[in-house]
Amino acid sequence: MRTHSRPVLAANWKMNLGPVEASAFLDGFLSRYAPRDDRTVILFPSALVLSTVRDGTRPRPDIRLGVQNVSTEEKGAFTGENSAAQAAGAGASFVLVGHSERRHVFGETDAQVAQKCARVVEHGLVPVLCVGETIEQRERGETGEVVLHQLRAGVSMLDHRAIRDMIVAYEPVWAIGTGRTATPQDASDVHLVLRAALAGLVGEDARGIPILYGGSVNAKNAASLLAVHEVDGLLVGGASLDPVQWAEICES
Repeated sequence: MRTHSRPVLAANWKMNLGPVEASAFLDGFLSRYAPRDDRTVILFPSALVLSTVRDGTRPRPDIRLGVQNVSTEEKGAFTGENSAAQAAGAGASFVLVGHSERRHVFGETDAQVAQKCARVVEHGLVPVLCVGETIEQRERGETGEVVLHQLRAGVSMLDHRAIRDMIVAYEPVWAIGTGRTATPQDASDVHLVLRAALAGLVGEDARGIPILYGGSVNAKNAASLLAVHEVDGLLVGGASLDPVQWAEICES
């Protein structure tokens, strides 16, 4: 049973699909997935492909767009960075913040995650705050401690309203791109911990904050994960690059 009545299905393309491939993807996906008003579908292409996806989805306002990262800075001499203002101006509505690859590959800190969440909200965008533990942390029994620390740090610069309007994604690092998926009980346990923490921050409004699960999600396990108590949607990586499989997931 989902706490949030409208499931959120989010596709993180990471550093995949250029403009030509993205156009082909949209042709295949949109022809298979008809508009629905009972769920939210979000595509997170790379920044260089956002305009292609924006233009390709103009006839489909049911498909929302996001970016995978923004700078902590507003503007200036920061070669290679993209700002929240630029993301908003380019057509994004959502921003992934604190994805495990940003934390563990690029060394993004809790302080930077907090700054990015604040910058995203400042420009009217919705942060999708990602939290999750490594296999070593999991084996030490630190899952709850880790995800709560990441959650609280990430929202530390946000007010009640901003927290109420955000999205949280639990993505166990050990399950991302490995083929290993958290069991339904694993996902339920962590999502319950996160929901309780959100309730401590914003009270009853926490019931309306979508908490997504991410980690080796595919068309075969999507429906069973969505059936888990407290799982309000999915953050999908590799499987979202296949228009046929992604359409199946969106119909789950």
